[in-house]
Amino acid sequence: MYLRAAVTSVLLVVVQLGFADCDCSNPVVRKEWRALSNSEKLAYIDAVKCLQFQPSQLGHVYDGARCRFDDFQATHINNTDYIHWVGFFQPLSGGIALSCLNMSQICGAYAAMRGPNLKSDLNRKSFFNDAWHRYWDWTLDVNTEADFPKSPVFDPVYGFGGNGAYINTTLWANISQHVPGKTGGGCISTGPFANMSVNMGPGANSFSYNPRCLTRDFSPWFATRTLNASVVASALRAPDFYEFDRRVEGGVTIDTGTYHSGGHKGVGGDTGEITDLYSSPGEPVFYLHHANIDRLWDLWQRLDWPSRKYDISGPDTAYAYPFNFYGDKPYRNITLDYQMDFQGLLSTDSQIVAIDDVMDIQGGRLCYTYA
Repeated sequence: MYLRAAVTSVLLVVVQLGFADCDCSNPVVRKEWRALSNSEKLAYIDAVKCLQFQPSQLGHVYDGARCRFDDFQATHINNTDYIHWVGFFQPLSGGIALSCLNMSQICGAYAAMRGPNLKSDLNRKSFFNDAWHRYWDWTLDVNTEADFPKSPVFDPVYGFGGNGAYINTTLWANISQHVPGKTGGGCISTGPFANMSVNMGPGANSFSYNPRCLTRDFSPWFATRTLNASVVASALRAPDFYEFDRRVEGGVTIDTGTYHSGGHKGVGGDTGEITDLYSSPGEPVFYLHHANIDRLWDLWQRLDWPSRKYDISGPDTAYAYPFNFYGDKPYRNITLDYQMDFQGLLSTDSQIVAIDDVMDIQGGRLCYTYA
């Protein structure tokens, strides 16, 4: 009944979510960041900025929401305690990236207003819609610790900018788990989001207006240990969804983290925005990370499509069995009929989506694929 805005997932990386079964004969192709042309990368960045320019549609519910981008963060803050370590984490991780605003209308107008500052292509609705479909395959950037900060995702012109200035957080009592190998912590100073305002967070129930800079705190140490091909291969070898999801979500400690937490703490370290369990969608990279989580779920499904197309399981209550990090909790098993509430993020009247409708990215209400 809860939505996880990316986390898991939220999304900017918006895929079109229709509300009738579709003939998916021409799926949108979601591409890895480094496979894009420079103009495509700039189009995506401008699309993110478009959301930061458009007024909030949920500001009457969340005081701190000033723009449409904030709506995703606010909804995630509101649902964080219900959407992690549950059976519907994967559907929502893809789902929020699916949670479609009508970007062709919203950002088409924005592109026209920007005029010559944007490529003329951006005034074409189809191009602007396509600009959203991106993901980050971090396994390509973690062969060594030195490789991670050099990822094209962090390019200062054709990416999201780099790390924040180093801050020594060793003695900070408000950090429950320090991430080894952190290298930053301050405001980012390069790239298109160097002057971005993060308006809510950090922490639980942090809906008040709290404008501040976007921070990053790269931990190449953590990234190389949790985002590598071996970690991904382990998840893909899982025999069923129950085990696959456990291997993706991992545990709640540094030592038990896998690739979900790897994307968060690898980029966010101790103090980066994406590390905060609640307000992490305030970091634009969040959406590329969760799009890749969705891609890997689809890849796992298609390794044995007949038996995995409808394979779903796990608790409806966070941290309940099989996780049990904090002891036994009452729960019910997730089924295909379980309904996810996207709470104002969809562009349709109905905000309810059943898990059954998002199990196949080329069937039901979805129509996209990964390259």
